[in-house]
Order: sequence, then structure tokens, then C-alpha cells
Amino acid sequence: MSPIQILILTANPSNTGVDQLDLDAEVEQIKEAFQRSLHRDRFQVITKLATRPTDLRQALLEYRPQIVHFSGHGTETQGLVLENDQGKVQLVSTEALGRLFGAFDDSPIECVLLNACYSEVQAAAIHQFVDCVIGMKQPIGDQSAIQFSQGFYDALGAGSTYAEAFNMGCSAIDLEGSAEYLTPQLIGGKGGRAISPVGQGRQAPEPTATDEGTVRPAQSQSIGNVTISGSNNPFNAVQSGGNATVSQNNSRQSLNISGGTISGQVGLAGGDLTQTQYQNPGEAAKLLSPTEVVQLITQIESLLGRSGLPEAQQSKVVTYLEAAKEEASSKEPDKDFAAKSLQKATQVLKDTNEVVDAGQSLWGKVAPLLKQLLPWLGVASHFFGL
Repeated sequence: MSPIQILILTANPSNTGVDQLDLDAEVEQIKEAFQRSLHRDRFQVITKLATRPTDLRQALLEYRPQIVHFSGHGTETQGLVLENDQGKVQLVSTEALGRLFGAFDDSPIECVLLNACYSEVQAAAIHQFVDCVIGMKQPIGDQSAIQFSQGFYDALGAGSTYAEAFNMGCSAIDLEGSAEYLTPQLIGGKGGRAISPVGQGRQAPEPTATDEGTVRPAQSQSIGNVTISGSNNPFNAVQSGGNATVSQNNSRQSLNISGGTISGQVGLAGGDLTQTQYQNPGEAAKLLSPTEVVQLITQIESLLGRSGLPEAQQSKVVTYLEAAKEEASSKEPDKDFAAKSLQKATQVLKDTNEVVDAGQSLWGKVAPLLKQLLPWLGVASHFFGL
């Protein structure tokens, strides 16, 4: 089995007018992540330093990697910063980068990580041709960039999907106490993974037989009054505003749910389960639109501005709320990311609530707004400590 090739490109021109980046440290952290990886033999790391435009094009052709990682400077509107023959700045435009990644007839590239300031614009251009692309929506500090790479490749080496590896990269920054964990942005790549489960190669697994010796049929799901069917369906994150019926082809298990809103995870143990929820007429849960979600978060921000909380706490909460709003406004919102951002905002408010009089009054006003967001986010009330 051919190894998965990760092409790391770095550029650190001498005339950027800012401090030199510690790109060597980042490259070493990535290599060390794979050296301690459970699947170390499945990856090959290739590095190209002081990358010029010619080097970028030739390396993509020569190695045809599955993962492309760029570390260096970005300029948002003017593109990425590479080097010329003299080691000075050589800009590569966003449009040219997009066309380069689109030039392959059958590209093997699955993921591109642009670890450079303001690179979200270039990531969006490349995403036209590559499923999973990661860029930075604003400046990111040198240390945070290194932490993101370490967390991302630790997870990838452990068999994570690209999306899970992205979350681990963000968590690596977050665990160090920096709000820059909100800076990386994932475009696409929700379900892809670099390595398949051990023993399966890079193909999708073949259907497996059930206890009765039959092949599992494909699972199905309909949205509305929710109906889910299939063999051994995990029933993950079922939401309904009315009745929900979930069944399995295994006759030993069935599930019927009726009543009001059902949200969160639903699972079956060994037998049948019937659950009924009641609510007053006219209180049927309405799944919010993204616009309504943004409006509710904006109301929380408005309450925050009039709360009299200390400036430091306000600033931290606003950072998390803005991240949630931006995600809710995106074309394909990552509700898990939005929920986690709101959870961090509420944790700050709850901590403040215990010591500041203004926080006590604010929490009582914020809690009802959070309850309205629960169905859209797909989380239960205890997620926010309500």
C-alpha cells in the first residue's frame, strides 16, 4: 500500500517587514506527530523550504500528494507570500492558486492546509477543486499556528477524519488558553479521512452480514415527522417537531416516539422502547432558520452590552458569540462548532454570574434565548447548564 504523502511547503522571505516565523519548529512538530503516531508507516512527509512559485508547481506534479500544507505569510486580498530567487517576497494571487489546483485532470489532493494569516480567501478559491481546505480568517500568532499543526496531525495520525483533526487542531490552541482557536476555518471536508480503518485500504468497506446471515441494507432517513430505518441504525441526533418513528430490520428492536420536540442522541439497548413527550398546544417546536439563529445571538450580544459586566469578560463572550454567528450564517453551518462556541460564551457568563451582581441579572435574561436555540443546535438543555 502506497503511503499517504504530505507535502509541506514553507516560505519566509527576508523583507516582509515583520519578525521571521519559526517555520522550522512547525515542520519538526509535524514530523514528531507522525513519529509517535499509531499509523506512522502510512504517512510520508515531504518538505520544501523557501518555496518559489516554480517549486510549488513542480512539487505538486512530482509528488502528487494527498495533503498539501503551506506555512508562511498571507495577505488576504493579494494572495500568499512565496519567495523569489533572491529570497525576497514573491506574491502569488488567489486566482492563480485556484487555477493551479484546478489544472489537474485527476487530482489526488484531498486536503490543503494554509497555515498563514488571512488565508481563508485563498482556501475558498482552492475549495472549488479540493474537498477539504483550511485557512485562517485573520492573523494568527506563530505559536498558535504551530499548536494547530501539532493537534491536526496528531489526530490525523491516529485515524481521525479531516473534520475531527481540524477540531483537534483548534482544541490544541484552546487548551493553551488562547482565543485564536477561533481563527482556523474549515471549508468542506466534513466526512473525509486520510487513512481508512486498519486493514481496509483506501476503499469504502464492503457490506457486512448480520447475525441472520443477511447483508445490511442501506440506512434511510426522512425529514419532517421523522422516520429512520435500517439495520443497527445508531439513531444519532434525532430531531422532530412532531412524531418520530424509528425502526430496525432486526425484529428484536423497535422505537416509537411521539409528542413534542425530541433532540439529542437516541439509542436502543436490547428490546423495544416507546417514549412519549407532551407539551401544551401551540408550543410545538419550530426549527429556526439560520437568520433567526443569528438574531437570537445578536439579542444576547445586545443584553451583554447593557449588562455592566467587566470589559474583559464582555470581550471574551463577544468573541465566542461572533464565532457562533459567523458559523450560523455560513452556507453549510457546522452546528457542532456553533454550539461549542456558545457553550464557551455561556461558561464565561455562568462564572461571572457567581461573583458579579450584573452577571446574575444577565444570566436570567440569556437563558431563555439559549433555550430557543437548542433545537437548531441539536443539543439538550444540560449542554448549556440550563
